[in-house]
Amino acid sequence: MKAIGFKKSLPITDAESFIEFQTEQPIPTGKDLLVKVQANSINPVDFKIRESAAKDEVLATPKIIGWDAVGIVEAVGNQTSIFKVGDEVYYAGDLTRSGSNAEYQLVDERIVGHKPSKLSIAEAAAMPLTSLTAYESLFDRIKVDPIKDKGKTVLVLAGAGGVGSIAIQLAKKLGNLTVIATASRQNSIDWCKRMGADFVVNHHHLKNDLNKIGHSQVDYILDFVDLEGYWDLMAEIIKPQGHIVSITESSQPLNLNILKAKSVSFHWELMYTRSMFQTDDIERQHEILNHVAELLDDGTILSTLTTTIDGFSADNLKKAHALQESGKSIGKTVILF
Repeated sequence: MKAIGFKKSLPITDAESFIEFQTEQPIPTGKDLLVKVQANSINPVDFKIRESAAKDEVLATPKIIGWDAVGIVEAVGNQTSIFKVGDEVYYAGDLTRSGSNAEYQLVDERIVGHKPSKLSIAEAAAMPLTSLTAYESLFDRIKVDPIKDKGKTVLVLAGAGGVGSIAIQLAKKLGNLTVIATASRQNSIDWCKRMGADFVVNHHHLKNDLNKIGHSQVDYILDFVDLEGYWDLMAEIIKPQGHIVSITESSQPLNLNILKAKSVSFHWELMYTRSMFQTDDIERQHEILNHVAELLDDGTILSTLTTTIDGFSADNLKKAHALQESGKSIGKTVILF
């Protein structure tokens, strides 16, 4: 089968940053599905791993990355019970396994959902990783209750990004929260409003803008951009007994003491935790993806697809990574196979 990978961590402009090659088609066992990939989408984790996985060595075999895929089940392992051959599926994969930049991929059925039936392949491919991340942040980490917490405020940092785009929608439509998103460029502001944000504030003067809209403090903060850079400010603007969730890393130890007086809870969110550690509740991701598919099919939430690139090739993968690395992409970029 055709696959695209890399042997060395190189700038995306380098001719060898991605290389096409042939490898054996895998065979499913246990709870695995063999999926014929029809499309995938690009996330920040893609280029971050490409930049770091082979920094100090040249790999003997190209590393295949890619998380987010839509495809058709070609074969199933002998312990599967959720899916059958021919099912249309979507998923975000497992950080520890070979990725979706290949014609065929093995994936544990417990982290796979049924593809939203009313969405195109590209529209569906944009959704798994960001939906899981946003959903887990709101409902597994903070444990938002749409009745008890109705009207509470959530600040979404980087509202126009892939995760921010779906977090705005889930917070508003599913969580019944008042949503404040950050954005600075006009197209990003317009996008956040389209996603359903009640307010859009400029991250360059965040504190002043929050004061202007009458929300100097917020109940929840979702950090999807820069934990270290926002840490002190988040401690200042979070309400007593509030919750902060972050998907980003800090190069330095965080001073948790500044949260103590307010009894603020801090949560990490890594969408891959369940699959990496084979947690007892790993099938929760199957349930979340199916719920998100229902929300997409009935129009409660919208696909965050903005850019579609036609053709599975190293050149097109480079284009998608370059766009993601620019920091100016809105929504999601999908590659159609």
